[in-house]
Amino acid sequence: MSNKITVTVPHNLGVETARKRLAERIEALQREYVDKVAQSEVIWSGDVATVRVAALGQTATAQMTVLPELVRIEVQLPWLLAKLSGALQGFISHNANDVLRIGAKKS
Repeated sequence: MSNKITVTVPHNLGVETARKRLAERIEALQREYVDKVAQSEVIWSGDVATVRVAALGQTATAQMTVLPELVRIEVQLPWLLAKLSGALQGFISHNANDVLRIGAKKS
């Protein structure tokens, strides 16, 4: 079973707006799930975010790259969480698509 998820989401917002919306959504998700994860951190370096989430004694990492016309999200799951990859992929895709839609409501 693969432990890597890759999601690409097209957009036409430009890098700056897409990055800002994604950063806001990540912050909202961190607040929403603060009681369900042991630790989460996001470090931005330019238009690339490195995300680390620890839950259930496991740590998942992700790299989110904001490009002019799409966002590429790559998630590495530990083997124990690999069984959740389908649900996680759907969750990531839904949130990214929602936040990158033109006229999407701010979180």
